[in-house]
Amino acid sequence: MRGPGGRKGRGGPRSLGHVTALDRTPADLLRSALATDPARPFVTYYDDATGERVELSVATFANWVAKTANLIQGELSLSPGDRLALHLPAHWQSAVWLVAASSTGLLVDVAGDPARADLVVTGPESLEAARACTGERVALSLRPLGVRFPVTPEGFLDYAVEVPAQGDRFAPFAPVDPEEPALVVAGEELTSTQLVERAQGDAERLGVGPGERILSGLGFADWAGLAAGLYAPLAVGASVVLCRHVDRGALERRMADERVTVSAV
Repeated sequence: MRGPGGRKGRGGPRSLGHVTALDRTPADLLRSALATDPARPFVTYYDDATGERVELSVATFANWVAKTANLIQGELSLSPGDRLALHLPAHWQSAVWLVAASSTGLLVDVAGDPARADLVVTGPESLEAARACTGERVALSLRPLGVRFPVTPEGFLDYAVEVPAQGDRFAPFAPVDPEEPALVVAGEELTSTQLVERAQGDAERLGVGPGERILSGLGFADWAGLAAGLYAPLAVGASVVLCRHVDRGALERRMADERVTVSAV
């Protein structure tokens, strides 16, 4: 769906903006975006059930990613190849965890079996299922502005308590191999290289290019939602307006207010 100001009939290959041939992981893509235009908006998040709106520039998003990666590597002592069962909805903090996992070389299993995971990251709706993880457990309240739980769930670390003290810069202890598995979603496994290539192809399919804004109301349970809500805009230097509990009656005005050029709802 084209938004206000959307362009049609583009011919020929699309420019990938800041992306270089060396960008073979989502973390690489974020580093390139940070080097090119750190102040531009990257993720704008709406929750129409709560009225929440959060906007993160590339620099702010990258800061959250660095802090989360330091939590993974330093506090939780996880290493490349360890499995993360991610039980979160489409949310700006979910996007942070996905790129932080790429920074540290974790294999993200979206909605995966916590019992098979070295780390489970969950929202409040999946706490009981997440207790099957015998490794590390992190819980997110998903409350407006990312605030902590009123009471930390037993057996979990509260992300909002743990992440602020982490360092603002991240350096991996071990290099991340882009040919190793990086994502499992809906039963399909992708390496980092495959993920980046598919994200670039999906940006072409969706019609989103450098500097443009895509609105996504899709969930993160499948590749289509992950591509529209994170990976495709990251791959081409675009930005995303990520919407949860979408109020369809407000979509047209939101697309105009946010200068959206493409939507996936």
